Amino acid sequence: MRDRLIAAASALFYSAGIKAVSVERVIEQAGTTKVTFYRHFKSKDDLVVAYLQASSERERQAVAAALAHSQESLTAALEALAELVGSFACRPGFRGCAFINAAAEYPDPDSGPRRVVDEHRAWYRTAFTRLVEPLQLPDPAGTAEDLLLLRDGAMVAGYLDDPAKLAASFLRSSKALIDAEAAAPA
Repeated sequence: MRDRLIAAASALFYSAGIKAVSVERVIEQAGTTKVTFYRHFKSKDDLVVAYLQASSERERQAVAAALAHSQESLTAALEALAELVGSFACRPGFRGCAFINAAAEYPDPDSGPRRVVDEHRAWYRTAFTRLVEPLQLPDPAGTAEDLLLLRDGAMVAGYLDDPAKLAASFLRSSKALIDAEAAAPA
């Protein structure tokens, strides 16, 4: 039942917005009762945390799989990431990044949902840092920050603009960023 509640919440929170969806609506969608809901979650925020953690795990697995198939070169890794970002933005009902959306609804950095958002972004920073470390760039952490910014922008652009152009733009921007960093004096 916990998984059903998270699945129902995930669909509703992503499509309608977290604050706009009541616990009652999640309960109804999951086909359960308040008693069962509160047996699994102390509050709506606890459900939001579970939703974000599940979303993070799915995204981490997708990114890890994309990078695992492209370990032979940075270009192949960037192409895999660009394809993944493009596929996210091209899926039906895409409404941007679940984590950016959640951060907008939970501005308090000490809230449970916002901590999950911050953990997810920290994971991305680490993944991007590992991706560029073999290049021995002058500032791999800074390059990782820049790649995260490109990823964030791509997720917003995928919602607002033509998702079909998104992967190519992300790839061009990522390569240009890394080339510029590699050419920078140490």
